[in-house]
Amino acid sequence: MHYYIRENIMLRKELEDILIADLVLTIAFALVMVGGIENIAPLIGTFIYFLPISFVAVSLSFVLHELMHKFTAEKFGAIAGFRTSMYGLAITLLTSFFGFLIGIPGATMIYTHNFTKREDGIVSIAGPLTNFAIFIIFLSIGLFAFPNFLENVTLSLSSSYYTLPYLQNLINMVLFISILLAFFNMLPIYPLDGSKVLRWNKPVFFAVIIIIFALFALVVPIYSIMVGMLFMLVIAYIFSLFYRGLF
Repeated sequence: MHYYIRENIMLRKELEDILIADLVLTIAFALVMVGGIENIAPLIGTFIYFLPISFVAVSLSFVLHELMHKFTAEKFGAIAGFRTSMYGLAITLLTSFFGFLIGIPGATMIYTHNFTKREDGIVSIAGPLTNFAIFIIFLSIGLFAFPNFLENVTLSLSSSYYTLPYLQNLINMVLFISILLAFFNMLPIYPLDGSKVLRWNKPVFFAVIIIIFALFALVVPIYSIMVGMLFMLVIAYIFSLFYRGLF
């Protein structure tokens, strides 16, 4: 996601904000993997097990997504930088306490007064395309390194994760989180990336959505995709109503 601002962005502050958002999302995803804060004590081993996995997956999928928005916006002459949201950080942590996640710790903020629809669309699609690249790279690694990789990829999301090598669980979570972020951000609800891509180029928007579904189907059962889609649509709609007050 990205938004527009009227302020200069200091590199030190930006790095601090990225690190904070990365750590909060890391903890949040690990909490979700144990079913929330109430299970942290009996499942502390599982929490610790998934903490490094969550850190790698979030750092690759979320941080690189946001940085690509920044670099692409700067290519078009804009001032851009990542900013956390105190409300968003709180929502991210609080929801993970209950075993699910609304991950909105911050976004790339952009100051420009002359973006065309095309430039805005390209900046917007840069994040999801980064997630695609990460997905393809790690899918290739998984297929090369492990037999029956696709048959076991969903085990990392269940209590059967312990039957898999640690590296495969890591790869599986990178796949899941990267495509999940791409899907959520491509929803055509303002201010998410998908709304700006759709405004810029409808064929590109629908092509990306089709690719997302195809990749999603490789790592998540179809019924889970449908349930997840409805959940994310509701969250995205609520977020669209309140985003102006989040930053």
